[in-house]
Amino acid sequence: MEIIVKKNYEEMSKEAARIVKERIEKKPDLVLGLATGSTPLGLYQELARMHQKEGLSFKKVKTFNLDEYYGLSPEHPQSYHYFMNLNFFSKIDINIANTHIPDGLTREPNHFCLEYEEEIEKCGGIDLQILGIGGDGHVGFNEPASSLGSRTRIKTLNEQTIKDNSRFFKNIDEVPKYAITMGVGTIIDAKEIILMASGKNKSLIIAKAIEGPVTSQITASMLQVHPKVITILDEDAASSLKKKDYYKFVAERVKKFNGN
Repeated sequence: MEIIVKKNYEEMSKEAARIVKERIEKKPDLVLGLATGSTPLGLYQELARMHQKEGLSFKKVKTFNLDEYYGLSPEHPQSYHYFMNLNFFSKIDINIANTHIPDGLTREPNHFCLEYEEEIEKCGGIDLQILGIGGDGHVGFNEPASSLGSRTRIKTLNEQTIKDNSRFFKNIDEVPKYAITMGVGTIIDAKEIILMASGKNKSLIIAKAIEGPVTSQITASMLQVHPKVITILDEDAASSLKKKDYYKFVAERVKKFNGN
């Protein structure tokens, strides 16, 4: 795992965008896995700027979102369909037919989840997956105790996740109790992964996910076994890492080696 520590959220977002841009320029038909929430918002803003100011094209890019609340329509202001269209897709030249987000209104969720897996496979798998991390260490909506080999499925959200997400709704009672999410196994199948985290409130769980044991209680810890993960943190999110100085040392050496 490569760990990059940047000064603040803005620099973290720009570093992630730089990597995504580089991958798209190398492979214009990149299959990109996307996350929602506050963490990747700066990344999407920077990629939109790169499209508008630097000519970065998404015309051939295919995307698969990690998850969607079950029970919300695409038009609901808190649905991830709405989030992606508002904050990213509407600002770039992507073909909407090439975007994939779980259907929160499907009447056959188990069948839909199988089809979602098949669609990913049909596209050749995900080349680069963007991830954030929940306060309890979940990725996607893979809550503690999720199988580390799990595939796309409908998942019951735990109390902490519902509480964390209540800030986006009028009250906690409006927060959906279920979501459709890629599984941990689906995520790990991606050829490359970028994990992003910012803020002091993520520092302890980041330390556990990166430096602790691999455990289903912290599903992000499974990233330790993946051969190509880039973790990008701001100083606050990195503050509890025991080997932070070593990670910075290695990152500088890698940067010099690559001529950047």
